[in-house]
Amino acid sequence: MMHKRDFSGSNRLLLLSAFAVVIGGLSTLGAWLLLAMIRFFTNLFFYQTLSLAETSPADNTLGAWVIVVPALGGLIVGLMARYGSDKIRGHGIPEALEAILFGKSQMSAKVAVLKPLSSGVVIGSGGPFGAEGPVIMTGGAAASLLAQAFHLTSAERKALLVAGACAGMTAVFGTPLAAILLAVELLLFELRPRSLLPVALACTVAGFLRPLWAEAGPLFAMQTPPADTIALVSCVAAGLACGMLCTAMSSILYKVEDAFGRLPIHWMWWPALGGLVVGLGGWLEPRALGVGYDVIGDLLADELALQVVVALVLVKAVIWVVALGSGTSGGILAPLLMIGAGLGCVLGPWLPGGDVRLWALVCMAATLGGTMRAPLMAVVFAFELTWDTNALLPTILGCVVAYGFSVVAMPRSILTEKIARRGLHVYREYGVDPLERHFVSEVMTADAVTIPASTPVPEVQARYFGVGQKHRAYPVVDEDRLVGMIDRDDLPPDVVQDETQPVGELLQGIAAPHALAQETCRAVASRMAALGLQRLPVVESEQSQKLLGVVSRSDLLKPAQQLHEEESRRERFLRR
Repeated sequence: MMHKRDFSGSNRLLLLSAFAVVIGGLSTLGAWLLLAMIRFFTNLFFYQTLSLAETSPADNTLGAWVIVVPALGGLIVGLMARYGSDKIRGHGIPEALEAILFGKSQMSAKVAVLKPLSSGVVIGSGGPFGAEGPVIMTGGAAASLLAQAFHLTSAERKALLVAGACAGMTAVFGTPLAAILLAVELLLFELRPRSLLPVALACTVAGFLRPLWAEAGPLFAMQTPPADTIALVSCVAAGLACGMLCTAMSSILYKVEDAFGRLPIHWMWWPALGGLVVGLGGWLEPRALGVGYDVIGDLLADELALQVVVALVLVKAVIWVVALGSGTSGGILAPLLMIGAGLGCVLGPWLPGGDVRLWALVCMAATLGGTMRAPLMAVVFAFELTWDTNALLPTILGCVVAYGFSVVAMPRSILTEKIARRGLHVYREYGVDPLERHFVSEVMTADAVTIPASTPVPEVQARYFGVGQKHRAYPVVDEDRLVGMIDRDDLPPDVVQDETQPVGELLQGIAAPHALAQETCRAVASRMAALGLQRLPVVESEQSQKLLGVVSRSDLLKPAQQLHEEESRRERFLRR
């Protein structure tokens, strides 16, 4: 019996794993540098001091002059994007997706340097963003650069790019498992050992290194009481509300982006104009400025009055949408966490089955999962941020309801809409390729027509390539051992005139492409496409070269036919 594996084996897993360990360390260093830059620019813009101390832009004493500060930061970033690299515009994840799916996972050194610098300027000047998006982009760029320095395939570079991106997210939030799920649900578009293992290793390394510069433990530690049975209904209501919020924010965001696109000025000036709106919002509600992790903590702890929450969430949502629509640089996770938690605080008093803190956490996770279309990541992310085991079940239900609503209501997410507007479609549904589930031995033609190697060339042309030709190419065998494949193009006129030459001599010294019976149909289909062949001989092993049959393009359609029947044929087995 032939040996078959659950996964494709590769001796390069060790190499990729070694790269992943290094990338985990580099991404952690990059996260620390970005957060240090944010602190530096916050002190510089709002307090006119050179310091790395932790300060909040909300405590500034600039008065109405605070309106100018985000505009100045936006102007600087606009100049950096125009004369440096326009890849630094946006929140990072769509750019990472584009590089993975359409750019062979290649990112430039400019992006690796300018992305964290531009994000530090924007967030430090009051931009309502989080550090995680730029860290994802920066970690991915650093990993891509490292991979480009070695002889790696595009698929291997993708695995390392995603490893760097997710390690950066782990370094910021201390959520390694959520980062791995982000890779699975959003970035990898596959689930293979060659990609999952590097991502998991890099995230684990980042998780172990994070306590060297940040406080260990969950970022927002909390423990809510167990939810009552009636909370089932409340979770559905909270999930639907978050789904509607996700849909509204995504729609408004791209309407704002379209409005900026109609302005009769160069896009370089857009972040400065958006910064004026941010500054105005910060003047009205100072705690809406900057990353706002402290505000998220207060919302989850239910320490803010309801009217304060409403004002804060409205201002944060408006300035975030305008700033992001202007094309500036910054992440989306922290703003979504704040807006979602604020929605939960507003709905909490009217939702039975749990206290306000529970609904703040559920809505925070549901808003994140519905907006990014990554519900599993959102559930685990909320758990790792709080370690609240009692909230796990309500969070799952709220997230999947919001996710389901957004899938039905929005054709594309906030992440893929930007890519689609560039003419590149991202299809995020994926499953096991039917060609991966079947082996060549299951679909090949075993009783294939063969040509003995001793057959004279004229006889071959007359019998096999004459008027009644059935196949484009035939395997040539010496007894049962493959010699090669021959088609009409291998029989030029000067050769055909030689009536005694056996056909086997034409194939001497020519490597014969072939398939092995234990190979997957996908591997063989890729080889046939690369070589431009319609048929391949199937042999028992590389050593014996014993011919077992022939696999053709039509044979490779058989698994797809079975899948089509499973997806489209409706059957009823139980009858009254």
